[in-house]
Amino acid sequence: MERSPAAGGPAEHDAGGGHRFGSVEVLAVLLVLLVVFRNPLASLISDARLQTWTTVFVSVLVQAVPFLVFGVVLSAVIAVFVPRSFWARALPRHPALAVPAAGLAGVVLPGCECGSVPIAGSLIRRGVTPAAALAFLLAAPAINPIVLTATVVAFPGQPMMAVARGVASLVVAVAMGWLWLRLGRTEWIKLPHRPDLEGLSRGNAFWAAVRHDLMHAGGFLVVGAAAAATINVVVPERWLSSLAGNAALSVLALAILAVLLSICSEADAFVAASLSQFSLTSRLVFLVVGPMVDLKLISMQAGVFGRRFAVRFAPATLVAAIVVGTGVGAVLL
Repeated sequence: MERSPAAGGPAEHDAGGGHRFGSVEVLAVLLVLLVVFRNPLASLISDARLQTWTTVFVSVLVQAVPFLVFGVVLSAVIAVFVPRSFWARALPRHPALAVPAAGLAGVVLPGCECGSVPIAGSLIRRGVTPAAALAFLLAAPAINPIVLTATVVAFPGQPMMAVARGVASLVVAVAMGWLWLRLGRTEWIKLPHRPDLEGLSRGNAFWAAVRHDLMHAGGFLVVGAAAAATINVVVPERWLSSLAGNAALSVLALAILAVLLSICSEADAFVAASLSQFSLTSRLVFLVVGPMVDLKLISMQAGVFGRRFAVRFAPATLVAAIVVGTGVGAVLL
């Protein structure tokens, strides 16, 4: 019986018996085109604005990809090697108590937002209540030891900045988890179909999960990085200076800037420290918003959880991060 094209495989054929292009062939064609048109492409990239775009795009990817890979690998480990019964024992049975427990779990897991998205998706697949998985998704990139240490280093002589960041981020994560318990709906989360891992050896199942999640989340990461690079080129820097003098507008400006720049949480403290014309509170909001709501993260959330989820969860998280960050900054800073 002839194999249908939909079945997939290393050597797929169309109905007429001809070979159909796969990912390897597409990559080969792109490489050939890059070689043939290298001189015109080089002249295009010589433009200053395009150089800036390329630098930002590559920087976002270089910062994010290692942590995305870490998150994907950990997600596959959870899917293949961790039994479902573990999560029932590790987290409190009551969903309202499971939310803060999952948020605090972010303290012990170094990583950034790019890695936390696939991990949260895997947790939901393994039976963890979505509210707890979402609290972990928001808390892990902002309160883990690497990020807090980077914040201390970036703000020498101001240790309360790291304390304020940890407190505000955990409060937002737990609040959003509880909000999901109250208002969230199961049909808003649509996890992408992952290849059936049943019947495979643990090794094969692990690599199948890694390949699937890396290709799926990686594509959305590229889209988000491109959007962030475009914003960096389009938004004039003088606009930021004019907003720094107004307390309310400076908070909103840095919150929006955090969304647009899409900086990895391991590096954003150094960017915030460089924005010395802004108040500490507005810079705290920048640090709280960034790991929870930015262009690449929204794009990845849409890819992992579905667009219906992203269009509701991201705006609500942004509002909560601004309100809580401003309040914590007013008290602690």
